[in-house]
Amino acid sequence: MSTSEMLYREIGSTGERVSAIGLGGWHLSLPHVDESLAVRIVRTAIDRGITFMDNCWDYNEGVSEIRMGKALQEGYRDRVFLMSKIDGRSEQEAAKQLDQSLQRLQTDHLDLIQFHEILRFEDPHRIFDPEGALGAILEAQQAGKVRYIGFTGHKDPAVHLHMLEVADQHGFKFDTVQMPLNVMDAHYRSFAKLVVPELVKRNIGVLGMKSLANGILLRSNTVTPIECLHYALNLPTSVVITGMDSMEILDQAFEAVQAFQPMTEEQVQALLAKTAEAGKRGEFEPFKTSSIFDGTAQHPQWLGEEPQRIQQLMSA
Repeated sequence: MSTSEMLYREIGSTGERVSAIGLGGWHLSLPHVDESLAVRIVRTAIDRGITFMDNCWDYNEGVSEIRMGKALQEGYRDRVFLMSKIDGRSEQEAAKQLDQSLQRLQTDHLDLIQFHEILRFEDPHRIFDPEGALGAILEAQQAGKVRYIGFTGHKDPAVHLHMLEVADQHGFKFDTVQMPLNVMDAHYRSFAKLVVPELVKRNIGVLGMKSLANGILLRSNTVTPIECLHYALNLPTSVVITGMDSMEILDQAFEAVQAFQPMTEEQVQALLAKTAEAGKRGEFEPFKTSSIFDGTAQHPQWLGEEPQRIQQLMSA
């Protein structure tokens, strides 16, 4: 099929041009998705013009990366912009997780690596510590294992802004930032209102996720899947990452792209008016208001050891 089915956008200041829709890796190993279907979804998406692939070291105990790695064989790897994420905060843990991701994905490099689940105010300090994860990733970048560096989180815009502030203190600029961007977000601890303008100002790539929140937003009975995707596409996003666990959901993503037209301010406000009551308490964004989505809270060992100098301060 022709790639005219897809829109393409630049990622911040990288000069990289990618599909406006990204394929979310978590859904590739849900209980009802077998390996053959996962491979078919990925390859069909690429054949139809999706070039941005999302994944993470911890998704489904590595199965999501393994399945995507298999799908990207036979020439498909060279056709995509491949991103994965790591949870490690220490230099040692970050290096280990990155190498595991490369092995599972059957590639010698990632186009983008992101520090995953920046949820706590201490996370930026751990990553930028002299013993922190950034050192391992910068070394990997020098070695050609990664090209660009970003971070993700789903809890609170203030934590994202703090990560940018700590990066500034260390003279570092991220290439991308990933966050929930959806029709409910506008009404509660809004990433779109607080973080996106800062990223646009800095020319950092905006990666949107949870545009449907795994279908949770639809349970509000206020919006359709297409409206959700259109809202996220209408923001200054480089990519809207969405999970695809069936061929029908893949078709839905292309339907949304083909029907998309930049929305007027009146159209945006009308959509937000429909979701204002449902969205005002964060009820349909449980990733902000509960710990259910916080893999690193449930598995703190993924983060690695605290810096030795902090441990020494505690024992002095």
